Formats: sequence, C-alpha cells, structure tokens
Amino acid sequence: MPSSKRSSSWIDILMELVEVFFKSSRRSTQGRTWHQHVVPYKDAWAVRREGNKRITSKHRRQDTAINKAKRLARKYKADVIIHREDGTIRDRINYE
Repeated sequence: MPSSKRSSSWIDILMELVEVFFKSSRRSTQGRTWHQHVVPYKDAWAVRREGNKRITSKHRRQDTAINKAKRLARKYKADVIIHREDGTIRDRINYE
C-alpha cells in the first residue's frame, strides 16, 4: 500500500510541473505578436514584426513588401498592417 501512495504523490507532482510549464509558456507568448507592418524605410519599403526595432526585409516597391508580409502573417496567423508614406495606417488584413 505505501507504494500506491508514493506513486499517487509522484503523479501529483508531475501534474503540477506540467501545469506550471504550460502556464509559464502562455505568459511568455502574450507580450509578443506576429503582426507584420509594412512601413516606409529610407527610400523604400520594409516589413517589420510588431514590437521589433529591426526590419525583417527591405523592398523597393510597397506591393512586394505587402506580399512578403502576407506570407509571414498567413504562416503565423497574424495581421498585416499597411502604412502610408507618412506613417499613418492605410489598411489592416487579418489572417487568423
């Protein structure tokens, strides 16, 4: 009988560990998103992930930057936010 109590407590500990792991992984992903912004960059256009300072890719034309952002957004089930040359938002496309 003592072994069944021991295994029960071992299972409880394992379940607690799994629960803590999943809770912590959910918390870490809440702050980051995969939304892709198409923004003016110097004399060209760039794709930048939301929250990043660095750009993902640089393109001569806005339509090629939009296509790249759409591919990434589809892959990660995110949004594409398209900006105008003055930085204001022109359009938003949802891929969730």
